[in-house]
Amino acid sequence: MAAKVDQFLGTGRRKRSVARVFLRPGKGEITVNGRPFEHYFPIEALRVPVRQPLLATETAEKFDILILADGGGVAGQSGAARLGIARALVEFNGELRQRLKKLGLLTRDPRKHERKKYGQKGARKRFQFSKR
Repeated sequence: MAAKVDQFLGTGRRKRSVARVFLRPGKGEITVNGRPFEHYFPIEALRVPVRQPLLATETAEKFDILILADGGGVAGQSGAARLGIARALVEFNGELRQRLKKLGLLTRDPRKHERKKYGQKGARKRFQFSKR
């Protein structure tokens, strides 16, 4: 009989990015797509949002976190990971919900990537107008 792995799941989305987060009891190591956290998010401004839910609930040293991020860019993936970690923490302990909700960490950012329109260069940008 296989041993049951105790883990908590959370999915986060931001712009075009999706992050699946797995919280497992451990020492506080974070892995993103098989790479160390510091290598995947090289800029501190991208690392801070990911750690935010852990620091708010004082659970940074309790869990090893595996993040599978897909789509979008690194900023979107960082925001998606933040939401995913917050949701996984609520699954771990429902009492943390109020603290995370108060800080706005459980709110999905509604701003989405706007699609390109036909006859235009991008979503909003038009081709240059020529009078003659």
